[in-house]
Amino acid sequence: MTDTNRISVSRRIDASAKDIFAVLTLPSRHAEIDGSGFIRSVDHADRIQETGSKFTMNMEGDHMGGEYQTDNWVSAYSENQMVGWKTAPAGQEPPGWEWLWELKSDGADATDVTLTYDWSKVTDQKLLAKLHFPLVKEEELEQSLANLSAAVSS
Repeated sequence: MTDTNRISVSRRIDASAKDIFAVLTLPSRHAEIDGSGFIRSVDHADRIQETGSKFTMNMEGDHMGGEYQTDNWVSAYSENQMVGWKTAPAGQEPPGWEWLWELKSDGADATDVTLTYDWSKVTDQKLLAKLHFPLVKEEELEQSLANLSAAVSS
């Protein structure tokens, strides 16, 4: 589902919420599940365990002129149910976009997963003009869910 400031996609994954959460909270696996192709590797990160923590990723994209880094501030955390983060260019405060993964267990071996990319809080007009939101398209978010499904079964 796409609206003017956010995109949400959902998929049923044949795995427990606990197993899916274990993949999502380990930033070193984010390049593996990224459907956009921007994430290259983790630069600095421990397993996500609480809101307020931060992890740094190595990225690449034409929208930023090639290679760059992001700091990701954990904004949502509920074990086996939800994890989210606000992304910013490394060393900067988050300018207003957020990634949120929501997990709804559907039995011991199945989970409905919703991924939301929300840029509704971006107010900097220069940034909005430069980055042309959404940077990540709905199909790429759907690919992230497909990649997550493959990652959790490997």
